[in-house]
Parts: sequence; C-alpha cells; structure tokens
Amino acid sequence: MASTPELTTTLLRAWRGEIALAELIDLANSLEAAGQPELTSVLYRTWLDHTDSPVKHLVEFNLGALYHKLTADQPAEAAYQRAIATDAGFVHPRLNLGMLYERQGRLTEAIDAWRAIAAMPVPASPELRPTYVTALNSLGRVLELTKEYEEALGILQRSLELDPEQADVLHHWVFLRQRVCAWPIYIDVPGVLRARMVECTSALAMISLSDDPAEQLRAAHHYVEQNLLRNLQPLAAGTGYGHTRLRIAYLSSDFCLHPVAMLTVELLECHDRTHFEVFGFDWTRDDGSALRARVRAACDHFVPIHDLDDAAAARLIRDHEIDILVDLQGQTAGARANILEYRPAPIQITYLGLPATTGLPAIDHVIADRFLIPPEEAPHYSEQPLYLPDVYMASDRQRRAATAPTRADCGLPASGFVFCSFNNSFKYTPEVFALWMQILKAVPDSVLWLLADNRWAETALRRAANAHGVSEQRLVFAPRAAPERYLARYQVADLFLDTYPFNAGTTANDCLWMGCPLLTRSGRTFAARMAGALLTAAGLPELITWSAETYRDTAIALAQDPARCQGLRARLAEVRERGALFDTPRFTRHLETRLIELVQALPASG
Repeated sequence: MASTPELTTTLLRAWRGEIALAELIDLANSLEAAGQPELTSVLYRTWLDHTDSPVKHLVEFNLGALYHKLTADQPAEAAYQRAIATDAGFVHPRLNLGMLYERQGRLTEAIDAWRAIAAMPVPASPELRPTYVTALNSLGRVLELTKEYEEALGILQRSLELDPEQADVLHHWVFLRQRVCAWPIYIDVPGVLRARMVECTSALAMISLSDDPAEQLRAAHHYVEQNLLRNLQPLAAGTGYGHTRLRIAYLSSDFCLHPVAMLTVELLECHDRTHFEVFGFDWTRDDGSALRARVRAACDHFVPIHDLDDAAAARLIRDHEIDILVDLQGQTAGARANILEYRPAPIQITYLGLPATTGLPAIDHVIADRFLIPPEEAPHYSEQPLYLPDVYMASDRQRRAATAPTRADCGLPASGFVFCSFNNSFKYTPEVFALWMQILKAVPDSVLWLLADNRWAETALRRAANAHGVSEQRLVFAPRAAPERYLARYQVADLFLDTYPFNAGTTANDCLWMGCPLLTRSGRTFAARMAGALLTAAGLPELITWSAETYRDTAIALAQDPARCQGLRARLAEVRERGALFDTPRFTRHLETRLIELVQALPASG
C-alpha cells in the first residue's frame, strides 16, 4: 500500500463500510510495517465511524494500542474506554489501560483497571490465560510498590497457581512474605516445588534465609542467568588511561534519602581532589532532600542517566574515561547491572548496595575488611575482596540527632529495660524472634522496641508474641521518622538486639554513633558479619556472639547489669571522638591507597 491511489481507494472502501475485519487488520498491519502509524489510525477511525460491526471493540483496542505506542495518551485512553464500554469482559484493553495509567503515574487508576481483571473468572481459553496472568502480575507489582503488601501477596500467589513456572513472580512472592513476617516463608503452593522456591529466591531475600555463603552465591548466579546480557563487547580496554587525577565514578539510583547515600556522602566529600576526580552517574528519583543536594555538591561531575538505556549509559561512562567504577547497587531495587556488563571502566567495584556477593561477572572487587569477609570465605564471592585495614563501612560524621525524646513521647513504659531492634521487618526470622521472647521472659518489665515497618508485620509479630506466652503489649512499635528524630531514639533505648543472619548495617552504624550498645550474632556470610565488623573496629568484641544461646544469655546478662551498659556507652563516646570506626578521612585515605594500587597494576595503554 505504498501508492497514494491505493491508499485513497482503501480509505474510500472503509468510508463505505466495505472492509471486513480480517482485511482491515491486514491493511493496518501493512501500513504499520511501512512506517505509517498515523495513516493506520486514520484507517481505523474511518472504519469505526462507518462500519456497523459486533466486533468494533476489537478495532477500538487496536486503535488504542496504536495510540499507546505513539504516546498519544489521551486518545489511547478514550479508545480503550470505548472498547471496555462495548465489552466489559474484554481483558486486553483493561490490561493496557492500567499500563497507560502507570506510565502517567496514575497508580490508583492503574490498580483499579487491573483489579477489575482480577475480579473476573479465570479465562477458560488457554490463549487468554497469559493476558490474565500478566494483569495479576502487574497488579501485584504496583501493589507492592504502593506498600499494599498483603493484597500484593495474595494476587501473586493466584498468579503462581495459574502458572507455577514464573521465576520473577516467585522471588517477589518470597520477599513479600518476609516483609509481612508470614512465617514460615516457604509454604506449599500448588504446582510449585519447594526446591523451585529456593532456586528463585532473590539474592536479597536469601540473605535473611541463609547463613551459607555458597547458597547466597547460587542465588546471585541465578539472578545473573535470568537477567543479564551475555557476551557483550567490553567498552574499556582494560588498560590505564594515564590521568593525572584518577577518575572515580559512583553508580547508583540511591542518591537520595537512602542508607547508601547516608553512608557514602562524606566519603565523596573527603576524596583528595589533588589525586581524584569524582563522578556520580545517577538515575535516582529526585526527593528534594538535603542529603541528595549534598551528594550532588560532593561530586565534581554529577551526571543524570535516567533517560539513557543501559548501552548508552555505559558508552557515556566510557567516554568520560572513568578509571574506577564503583557500583552502589548490586542486585537491589533499581539496579542496572547490564551497565556494568558492558565493562565501561577497566576496574569495577561493588560497595554497600547488596550485603552479599553480587555474582556479576563484570565486577572485579568488593570493598571489605578481614572480619567482614574472612579470607577462608572469599572463594564464595564472585568478586575479589579489596581489604581495608580498619572497617569496610564509611560513615557520616555530620549526621545530627534531635533532642532526646521522653519515654512517654515514644510510647514506652516509665521504667524497665528497653531492648530495641530498628531493622526492617524482612530481617526478622522466627528463630530470632523466639530468642527475643525468651529474653523478655527472663527480664521482667522489659519491652522490645521495633520499627513499625508495615501493619501486617506488626499484626503477625503481636500474634507471634502471644503464641510465645509474652503479652503483645511488651512490643512497642516506632513509626518511621525523619533521620534526626530516628537517631534521637537511641538515647532512650538501653540495648540494640541485632538480627541474624541479616545483621544491621546502616542501622548498626547509627546505633553505635549514638552511643547505644549493640549485641550481634555473627555467622559466615557478609550480611551476618556486618555488625561484628563495626564492633571490631569499635574495640567491642565482647558484644559479638557466635551462637543463639550465647546471644540470648549475653542480652539477659547486660539487661541485669545497668552499670555495664553505661560503661559501654562511655566507651562508644570515646570511639565516636577518637576511634577508627567513624574516622571518615582516615577511611577515605585507606580506600584511596588501595584504588591507586589497582590502577597502577593495570597495563599501560597502547
């Protein structure tokens, strides 16, 4: 249909209502294939205006999909709505309408569009089931995004019952069960083998489920197999550039009010500009926070890559001749691991984002200390540890706390020992919670102060306390608060009880900075040794335990010895002033020394 006369004839036939549906679809496909989508829309609209057909809703859907592709959102929405008005049971326009709303940020309307599909009976036709499943998955994904965790969990489980072989759905389902403390995490789902659940558990979710570094490496490799591009031509030659100042770039979607930015901002500020030029490659949602502004100011070059695909972003990094690319993401939400797979820098390092091995083939090193990753565990990491002498974690000495609240302000009883654990709920396990309940039983009038992460987790934890014979009133939930108010809470708590096998990281750093003693249980994995690494740097190895029984008994003993707890606070005050744990300039110099060594070991270019 290249000639104008032929097109004119076709439109006249559509005007006269002389084209059957099958021919219309063929003609429209030919126009689209010829690169004429606008003329395709004219053909569809002419046919719709002049043809009386019981299947007009199918053409309205096609017209809507065409407008959708052209990002003509308003006419696309109108076409979808006309299709639905003609046939309320037509799934496809509802699915696409939800996608259109999501693209526009109209999440409530997207959810409503997909909920309407979820309320329909499961299609009997095998051809329609994939569309129905896609709608369930879209609904579950956005419900998770809007923190409607319980409904999201139920929707994803329905999807799995229809199609058990969905690795991505399984990994979200597992993580959602962790978030709402739905114990045990792995339960029977028709058609889904338990081994398949474990296989599809994400690297992040596996951290809370296993202290076996080999199992975490398997989870990381599964992610790589499912999500990464293969056999890409490296953009960087693997040789040095010979820059007078080494170009170090940090790669992240978390340059905002996020734990990664909280830990790294002063590191960015402390880099020695006589030897380093600092870049930030960013695809973060701009939250308008002071922390984001501080990160931007700390970079010599802050480069947004939101609108670039992974290949283009990698080429941009290569064009800047970055010597060392530091990934702050790992396999966490928002990750763009394929940027690294294009190998845009000769040296690529992961740091902080994922407290485990990433399994990413293009990452050379992980920043660590010898407590965090003992040399004997290094074979379970796809990266080579880049050991620092004191501690692996940077800190921010500029964080400030609000005035200490009263116990009444916090909803705490006027007296009694206050245990706290302000970790996210997905770090809680039934085994750790059982220990906490034993500790509360052994320490009369004590309470456990937890983060109010979500209402379903809170309900589940109160129910679990009652099942252990502990009044749910002894659990106190603290709502999320601004950083200054959150930090101030540590002045009220007596002892932080760490989680295992997923220790506190940033939270442990905050706790120790505020002088609150922290009791941890360490294990074999990165995540199970984070708090122990901080306590080692603080010179407080007595707060590191290695078994459930010792952890429980030490917590009870500390609660029964207030003078010892006060002594620990005094020692932490000394660490804050003069210790290595919070000495960010010292940390930065040590890191820079290692980075210079890496670049010097590269072969010279050309």
